Amino acid sequence: MKKVLILLIVLSVNYSNAQSDSTVVDTTFRGSFPKWKNKNIATLDVSEVAFVNWNSGGSNSISALLGVASQANYKFKHFFWNNNINIRYGINKQQEQELRKTEDLVEVNSSVGYRRDSLTNWFYTSRFNFKTQFTNGYTYPNTSNAISKIMAPGYLFYGVGIEYGKNIERLSVYFSPATTKSTFVLDQELANAGAFGVKPAILDEQGNVIKNGEQVRNEFGILITNAYETEIATNIYMKHAVNFYTDYLNDFGNIDVDWQVNLDFKVNNYVRANLGSHLKYDNDVKNLMAINEVTEEEEYVEEGAKVQWKQILGIGVVVDF
Repeated sequence: MKKVLILLIVLSVNYSNAQSDSTVVDTTFRGSFPKWKNKNIATLDVSEVAFVNWNSGGSNSISALLGVASQANYKFKHFFWNNNINIRYGINKQQEQELRKTEDLVEVNSSVGYRRDSLTNWFYTSRFNFKTQFTNGYTYPNTSNAISKIMAPGYLFYGVGIEYGKNIERLSVYFSPATTKSTFVLDQELANAGAFGVKPAILDEQGNVIKNGEQVRNEFGILITNAYETEIATNIYMKHAVNFYTDYLNDFGNIDVDWQVNLDFKVNNYVRANLGSHLKYDNDVKNLMAINEVTEEEEYVEEGAKVQWKQILGIGVVVDF
C-alpha cells in the first residue's frame, strides 16, 4: 500500500509538471498550430434626397451602394496565407435621368509569406491580385457606346518580394522587384481603339481594320505597396492602401499610382458611416470619349491619360456573417 501511495504521488507530480510545460508552450509559441481565420462583411449604404415645392429647386435622387468583403487567412508557425474577395456595386437614380452606375468592382487578393523565425519582422512574400467589373461603363449621358465592360479592363498582378509587417494584419510595406502586370481588354471594339494601353488595331486609309487590336498587354516591373489600419479615435477606423508600379521595358520611371483612404465611423454593431477617397493614375490608360454621330458603329476619340479621383460618402448598415 505504501508503494502504491508513493507511485500515485510520483504520477501526480509528473502530470502536474506536464500540464505546466504545456501551458508554457502554448504561451511561448502562441499561434504555432495551423489556424484559419474567416471574416465576412456585407454593407449597404443608401442616400436619398426629395423635394416638394422647394423654392430653391433641386432634383429628387436616390443612391445605393452594396459591398461584400470576405477573408480567409491561414497561419502556421512562421508561414501565412491571406486571401480576400471584395465586391462593390453602386447605382444612382435622379429625377428624369436613366439609372446610372456609381461603383463597380470585383477584386481578388492572395498573399503567401514566410519568415525565418519569430525575431524578424521581414517576410519573403508572393502576391496575387486580380480586378475587373460586372457591367458596362459609360460617359453619361451617352449610353450608346460603352467605354468599359467586364474584363475590359481586367488587371492581374503577380510577383515575389519582401514584406515588412510587425503586425502584418494592420501594417505592411511590400517591395517586389519582379512583378508581372497583365491588362485584359476582351472586347474587340475597345481593343481596336487601344483602350487601357493595349496595342490598337491597324487600319487602312479608309479606316477599315487590317489587323485587330491586341486584347492583352503584359508588363514586368517593380511594385511597392503600403497598407495601414488603425483606430484614430473612438469608433473611427482608418484604412490606407497605396500601390506604386513602374515597368522595366516601357517608360521605366513612369509610375502608376493607386491610392485609397477610407474612414469608417461606427455608430453601433449594425450602423456605420463611411468616407472614402480613391486616386489613380496610369499613363497607359488613355481616356476614351465614345462618339456615335455618323454611324451606329462604336467609335472613340482618345483624350490622353488623366488623374482619376473618386470620393464616396455614405451611411448604412453592416452585417457580419
